[in-house]
Amino acid sequence: MPQKPKPLDDTESMAHWFGMELRNWRRARRISAEALGAKVHLSGASIVKIEKADRSCNAHLATALDDALDAGGALRRLWRRVEEDADKRRADADKLINGKGASSAATAMEGRRAQAAGMPDTDPLDFLNRSLSSMERRAFLAAGGIAVLDPASFGDLIRETVHAQLPDVVRPEDLEQVRAAAENHASWDNLYGGGGIVRTAAFGQLAWAQGLLDVTCPSKYEAELFTVVGHLAIVMGASAFDAYEHGNAARLLDFGAQCAERVGNWHLRAFALNWRSRQAIWCGSSDKGLTYADMGLVRADRLTPRERAMLHIARARAWAKIGNRQETLTAIGQSDEAFSLAEDGEDASWLAYYDYAQHHGDTGHAAFDIALLPGQSPRLAIERLETAIDNHADAYVRSRALSGTKLGTLTMATGDPQEAVCIAHRALDEIGQLRSRRAVTDVQDLARASAKYAKNSEVAGLRERIWRTVPAC
Repeated sequence: MPQKPKPLDDTESMAHWFGMELRNWRRARRISAEALGAKVHLSGASIVKIEKADRSCNAHLATALDDALDAGGALRRLWRRVEEDADKRRADADKLINGKGASSAATAMEGRRAQAAGMPDTDPLDFLNRSLSSMERRAFLAAGGIAVLDPASFGDLIRETVHAQLPDVVRPEDLEQVRAAAENHASWDNLYGGGGIVRTAAFGQLAWAQGLLDVTCPSKYEAELFTVVGHLAIVMGASAFDAYEHGNAARLLDFGAQCAERVGNWHLRAFALNWRSRQAIWCGSSDKGLTYADMGLVRADRLTPRERAMLHIARARAWAKIGNRQETLTAIGQSDEAFSLAEDGEDASWLAYYDYAQHHGDTGHAAFDIALLPGQSPRLAIERLETAIDNHADAYVRSRALSGTKLGTLTMATGDPQEAVCIAHRALDEIGQLRSRRAVTDVQDLARASAKYAKNSEVAGLRERIWRTVPAC
């Protein structure tokens, strides 16, 4: 029996008022959430979340909802009120914290301009300037709390943090907190991407975790201490990579590798070098990416089959970007062979993401690049990407969306625009939930691939949706 819709409270915030009005207009037009979602290329669940103010909206989407419901501009005008209220709240917060009327609206506008120009998001630790008093800020800076952003050696990160928050001696429960922070951050990152609150929240956790390295530590806990701190740094590095903070990503990943080497943890070292390889390849340095992957495979006899498979995929992706088809296929074969030997329970917790779906998605991404070479068949890439999409769990939304966008782009490029449109719409359903610069880049590639079919009505609709989802496209 269907549940009664949750009562909405339009007095809670302007966003809640907008959500209530959206529901009222939907009911007045006698249209279901699913039917309305189909009109604006969202799921029915997403429509319901907007109505409850549990999901963000934007001006483009508000306009689309207004048009779909024939609301005569009522929803569009109300959304402007929502934005004005949000700007006012930010300005009021700035006045309370800084003692001056900083213009949040102007700051937000500058941020949007920077994004449109392809610049990185705002400083990941800029939240310190808004949330700490000047005295607290000086104390934090003196303690080395923002060494992560120092362009000098990442070793400068290892500084004494706020002593009042640190134990006198490292305890098992401290290690557990760092471990939990890394796992929680990885989970959020996989679900929402590397931008936004995910990245910002983790910097404070890392500042505390790195402080433990200067606290007295019983020798029996030393290996575990460097392992959990290194793991957190690597997870944050992967997240920074996704947010296109490449300088910070490189320093975080290098620091994670140094922690691993400090205690001889070959598994954590392989994990760090895999991400270092992937980032270098993404940034156009395929030779460096290949070197990092080969470094990870040094003493491969000490690695698990999944770890070897992961690093061989990194090699495959490097060779594919270089344009060497045979080396790419050889590395994919080596990865497949290693993965076939993997057994449950033999890997560290941080490798939980590397399952059947991830293996096929990663090899599919490598095969994607050689599929676009002249005279090459797309069959291997299509099969791998389809398998990944079908098998990714909901906890790995970003991975599924990235594979979906790649598959849509490849299908479009190889001459099946109608099928590509269906694939792309499914991927965009999920990309709209993410804060991932990598996902944006892949969507831009999809937009370019679709340009030659722009006169096709279904492709034109897809291109319009791409523009609404990722305006920079």
